[in-house]
Order: sequence, then C-alpha cells, then structure tokens
Amino acid sequence: MKIGILTAALQELTPRQIRDSDPDRAIEDWVAFAHDLGADNIQLSAALHPSEADVPAEALLDPVANTLDLREPFNRARATRVLNAMSEHRIGLSDLAYFDNMLHHDPTIREKKRQFMLRVFDAATMLGVDAVCGFVGRNQTRSMDQNLLDFEDHFVPLLKEAKARGLTYRVEQCPMPGWTTNDNFHNNIAYTPGTWIALHKICEKSGVGDQFRIHYDPSHAILMGQDTRSVFQYLKDTGYNFLIGGFHVKGQVINSQGVAAWGYGGQTIQRGDWIDGKPSEHPADQAKAWLKQTVLCEHELEAAACMFALQREVLASQDIPTQGIGREAYRS
Repeated sequence: MKIGILTAALQELTPRQIRDSDPDRAIEDWVAFAHDLGADNIQLSAALHPSEADVPAEALLDPVANTLDLREPFNRARATRVLNAMSEHRIGLSDLAYFDNMLHHDPTIREKKRQFMLRVFDAATMLGVDAVCGFVGRNQTRSMDQNLLDFEDHFVPLLKEAKARGLTYRVEQCPMPGWTTNDNFHNNIAYTPGTWIALHKICEKSGVGDQFRIHYDPSHAILMGQDTRSVFQYLKDTGYNFLIGGFHVKGQVINSQGVAAWGYGGQTIQRGDWIDGKPSEHPADQAKAWLKQTVLCEHELEAAACMFALQREVLASQDIPTQGIGREAYRS
C-alpha cells in the first residue's frame, strides 16, 4: 500500500490567481512540498472549479480541493509535465481523488458530475495509477432503499467506465452530514459496513464487484459511534474484509459536551442554516449545517497546530491569501 498525503489538506500552497491561469502549477508545487516533507507519495485531489460547482465555496467545510484542475481535459502534454515533476522530486502517486455527490437528484447536475468523474478516470489512466477515490452520494428526494436503485441506475455505469480503464473506485465512508440543510445525516449511502455489503452485491450482479472498494477512514467511524476494531471484525465475520482497499488517516476525538447535548446525530435545531423557518439563501449560513458533525467531533492532531500556524502566520508572512479557514477544529 502506498503511503502519502492528500493534496486537499492544503489548497493555499499555490495562490488561486496563479493556479487558475497555470492549472498544473499547483501539482508541481505540491510535489516539491511533499518532497520537502519527506513523503513518498501524494493522493492528487480534483474538484469542480468554484466557477463551475453547484455548491458555493462559502457553504463548504473545506476549501475547494482542485489541485488537479480539469476545467480542460487532461491531455498527454499535461500528463508529461506532471510526471516529470514527480520524477524530479522522487514523489509517487497513490491515486486520484474527487469527492462529490454522484447520485444528485437533479439530472443536469448529476450528469455534470459524472462527466467530470470521467475526466478524473482518464487523468488517472494517463498518470499510471490504478484507483480513484471518492463518494457515492445520495439522492436527497428519495429514501435510503430507493437510493439502492439509484446506485444501480447511475453509479454502476460509472464503475463500468472504471473497469474499462483498469481502475478501482474506492469509496470514502464519510456520511457527509453537512451536505444538506435538511435533517438527513447520512448523505453518502456508502457510510457503513451494512451498506457497503448491500452495494457490493449490486456491483457483483452487474459484473463490477472488483471495481467497488472502500477507502476507510477511522475518524468517520468515530463520528458515527463505531470503533475500527469492531468494524473490521464484522467485515471478517461476514466474509467482506476484502472490501477495504485503502485508508485515510487522521485523528478525531469526541466532544463529550456536544454528544451530551445532541447525541451522535449532531445538532438538529438552531444551527443557523435555517432562517425564519426555511433554509437560508446565504452560503455562509448553509455551512452551519456542518454543526451536525462538528458539534460532536474534532480533529486533534499535532498537524492541526501546524495548520493553524501555516494559515495564520506562514502564509501571511509571504503575502499569500488564505482561501479557506479549513475545519473548525484547526482553531480549537
């Protein structure tokens, strides 16, 4: 297993006014930075550009993570430039990552995300990696059981595209509670072993069982009141331990006061994302939907202190504007 750093962890490394006009500069800067850190690999993050996304950047928990800028298709010349930078700094590539709602209820938005994911698949092939990491998502207008049908109709075809390119799709299991101002907490249906198994059975029936794997993050298990040892034991007991294909690793601890106040469902009322009995139209208010998560869990790593210093001191000293404040826990 290749061990590296997700480039979405630091979007401000290359100021947007530079990387918008020179899309692959951000990757070059990140490769050099990873070398300085002593890393072996990077997980290269892609996302719809803020000018093309359906969710305003102000409504997101994290800054827009488009280190890999795919406003234009990734061609051979761009791939050569990136591969040369990686070779120069002796940095490998574990996989590509694009985290979005692939089951969006709006057909036009869903198709836009699908087309972008296909660009990610093509870029992964040109860069010589065998996996892409992302979410499944959820159709907000339908029940969880109905979303299994949506998965078969809309996500399985993506897996067939991955298979045609020799790729595996690894699903991170974050429930993404703040994706909507509604009451839903589980907005990525592939959030727990029970749904992984159900989804994999659908994949097997469609001939893409080998393309569906899980990119496990223990911090998300903590968020939902699970522990990793029990999760892995359950997978082993049911014969599905093979589903784990990769890991994201970051520390997370429970805010006991938040759990006492709200339970593991997070803050359900008076978050500030609803105004006068209806969802606020202001993206900054919509971001408060993430109190479903952040009220009860915090990331607590030495890296959090480093991120605080980086955002508030290092970038400022070099006159690099901070494009997002990152997770609330970085300021805890």
